[in-house]
Amino acid sequence: MNTNPAPSQRERQQTTQAARELIELLEVLWERGRDMVSPTPVSASQLRVLYSLDREEGISLRTLGDLLGSAPPSVSRMCDRLEALGFVQRLPSPVSRRQLELHLTVHGKAYLRDLRAQREEALLAVVAAMSPTSRKALLRGLIGFQEALGEGAPTVSSRPDTPLKDVSSA
Repeated sequence: MNTNPAPSQRERQQTTQAARELIELLEVLWERGRDMVSPTPVSASQLRVLYSLDREEGISLRTLGDLLGSAPPSVSRMCDRLEALGFVQRLPSPVSRRQLELHLTVHGKAYLRDLRAQREEALLAVVAAMSPTSRKALLRGLIGFQEALGEGAPTVSSRPDTPLKDVSSA
């Protein structure tokens, strides 16, 4: 027997609003982290490309476009920009002479590592300021949120340093 009553519409709306506000605050925090890592401007779309290549090393432009839900020309332009910044390189595929593989460079990997470290440091400072009870509640809530996402919504990576699969258009 389920002892949890169905959440009211008002409770769902309040939870959704609180989550939206939190996401907006995290976006500001994320931007600060990005600005502190490198003076090189990397757009949110380009950052999604870097995350995708970190997870799927050696994929083709077509596969990257499918992952991002973007048209090949826009994916190619993003990769051109990231290649010019020294974050991405295109290499011939060992399987097909007609295909190129996309790889993060050492510089691109270092950028992601530094960005993640900067963001984690900022999050740790906020989490450290929370009471133990609030931290436990946050952890329970985040686990529940991830479990709910796993039921037909965007997939959650098994790696803790990898963002949710992007399902928006680039």
